[in-house]
Amino acid sequence: MAESTDDLLEPFLSPEENGDLPTASKSFQTRSRDPTRITNVVSDSGDLDQSEVMMHRAAPLSPEMVYEKSHHRQPIIMSDSESETDQSESTLQHRSGGCLVYGTVAVLVFVNLLNYMDRFTLAGVLIDIQSFYGISNSDAGLLQTSFILSYMVLAPLFGYLGDRYNRKFLMAAGILFWSGTTLAGSFIPKEHFWLFLFMRAMVGIGEASYSTIAPTIIADMFTKDRRTTMLTFFYFATPVGSGLGFIVGTNVAKLLGAWQWALRVTPILGVVAVILILLFVPNPPRGEADGGNARLTNTSFLTDLKQLCRNGSFMLDTAGFTCVSFVTGALALWAPSFIAYAMTDGHKPTDKMQADIALIFGGITCAAGVIGTVAGAEWGKRWKKSNPTADPLVCAIGMLGCTPFLYFALLLSRTNIIVTYVLVLIGEIFLCLNWTLVADIVLYVVIPTRRSTAEAVQIVICHLLGDAGSPYLIGIVSDAIASGHDNYIIKYQSLKYALLINTFVCVIGGAFFLGCAFFIVGDRARADRITRGEESEHSDLGNNLILPVDPLDSYLHQTETLMDGNTRT
Repeated sequence: MAESTDDLLEPFLSPEENGDLPTASKSFQTRSRDPTRITNVVSDSGDLDQSEVMMHRAAPLSPEMVYEKSHHRQPIIMSDSESETDQSESTLQHRSGGCLVYGTVAVLVFVNLLNYMDRFTLAGVLIDIQSFYGISNSDAGLLQTSFILSYMVLAPLFGYLGDRYNRKFLMAAGILFWSGTTLAGSFIPKEHFWLFLFMRAMVGIGEASYSTIAPTIIADMFTKDRRTTMLTFFYFATPVGSGLGFIVGTNVAKLLGAWQWALRVTPILGVVAVILILLFVPNPPRGEADGGNARLTNTSFLTDLKQLCRNGSFMLDTAGFTCVSFVTGALALWAPSFIAYAMTDGHKPTDKMQADIALIFGGITCAAGVIGTVAGAEWGKRWKKSNPTADPLVCAIGMLGCTPFLYFALLLSRTNIIVTYVLVLIGEIFLCLNWTLVADIVLYVVIPTRRSTAEAVQIVICHLLGDAGSPYLIGIVSDAIASGHDNYIIKYQSLKYALLINTFVCVIGGAFFLGCAFFIVGDRARADRITRGEESEHSDLGNNLILPVDPLDSYLHQTETLMDGNTRT
C-alpha cells in the first residue's frame, strides 16, 4: 500500500489513543498545498462553535484496535465538559475562586460603564458649552476629536505594555489619571477654551489604558460561549454608559445650575473603580483559558504588527468596526443637538427642552444597547451551530439594517418627533448587534500573547478613521452649509444634511464585515493551533483551506479500506 496504517488512521483516532482531548462531534479537514499532508481539525459543537477549530496529532493503532473501532462503528464524540479548553477554564476558575472571576467581570463592567459615561457627558451639555466658550459647531466637534486622538495615539503603548506587564496596575493608573484630568477640566474659565480642549485630550490617555487591556483579562478567564456571554455583559456598558452620560450630565447640570458639575460626577466614581480593581481584579496567566499546551512567548512589537496585518479576519473586522465608530461618534455628539434644533421654532432650545431630549435620547440609547447587544451575541452563538461564519454576518446585517432607519429618522425629524424616536431606537438596535461580536472575533483569531496589541491596533484604526474625525467632519460640513447663519432652523437643516453622510458609511461597513466572513474559519483554526503549539505562526497563511467532512463516514471508509488491504496481504 502507498500509505501506512498510521497515516490512514491518523486524522480519526480517539482521544484515548492520541493523548488529546477533541472538543466536538464536527470536524474539518485542512489540506495543504503539499498533497501528502492531511490534518484533522476538530471544532466544538458542544459549545456551539464550528469555527473554533483544533488540530490533533495521532498515535499509531494496532490491528486489534483498528478492528475494534471498525466493528463497533462508534463516532468520535466528546462532550463539551470533557474538552481541553473547558478543563483549562475550569482549572483557572478553581484556582481563582468561582466568585472571584465573576466578580472581576462585574468590576470591569462597572469601569467600562464609567468610561462611556465620562466620554459622552459632554454631548448632553454641548449647547451650554458652546454658549459658555462662544464656539462654533466645528470647534465643538474638536472636543470629541481631541479626546479620541490622544486615546488613539496612546492605545498602542498600553497594548504593548498590556501584553508584557501586570495589567491590573496599568488599568488602575490609567483610570486615576483620566478621573483627575476630567475633574481639572471642569474648572477651566471661559477665556481659555483651548486649555479645556487640552484637558479633554488628556482624558483619552487614561481611557486608552483601560480599553485595550480589560477585554484581554476576560479572554484569559473564559473561553467559547462563556467568553461571549461575559463580553456581552462587558459591552452592555458601551451603549448604556453612553446613554447614562447624556442623562446624568444634563440633569446634574440642570440641578446644580452649571454645566461644569456634569464633569464632576465620574471622577468620584473613578476613585471607587481604582480601589475595586486593586482589591478584586487578578492578572490571569495569558492564554490559560484557551488550554494551550505550549508556553507562548512574546514577540517583538514589529512582528506583532506584521502578523496582525496578515490576519484577514482581524483587518476586515477592524475596517467594519471603523465604520461603526464613525457613525456612533457622529451620532453620540450631534444627535441630541439635532433633535433639539428639530423641535425649536428658530430660537435657542431651552434648558428644559435640552434636559428632556437628553433623558429620552439617553433612555433610547440604553434600551437599544441592552436589546442589540444581547440579541447580537445570542444570534451569533445560535447561528454558529450551523454556520461558522455567523459572527461577521450578524455584524454585516446590523450595519446594513441600520441604514434605512437612520435615513428616515433624519428626514422625518421635524415632521413627527415620536416616529423619529422610534426609528432611532430600531436603528440603534441594529447598530448595537455587533459590539460583542467584533470584540469576540479579535480575541479568537489572535493568539493570547498578542491580544492587547490587537485591541490597541484596532482602537488606533477605528478612531483614526472613525470617531476621531466624524464629529469634526459633521461640524465642518454643517457650518459650510449654514454659511454663518445663526438661525436654529437653518442649523437644523445643515446638520441634517451633514448627518446623512452616516448612511453611506453604514453600507461600507456592512461590506467589510461580509468580507471578513470569507476568512474567519481559517484564521480561527490557525490561532488555536498556534496557541496549542501544534503549528508555527511562521507557516504559510495561504496553506490552509477548511473543508467540511463527516468524521464517522470518513473513519469507517478509511478503516474498511485498510482491513481489505490487510486481508489481501
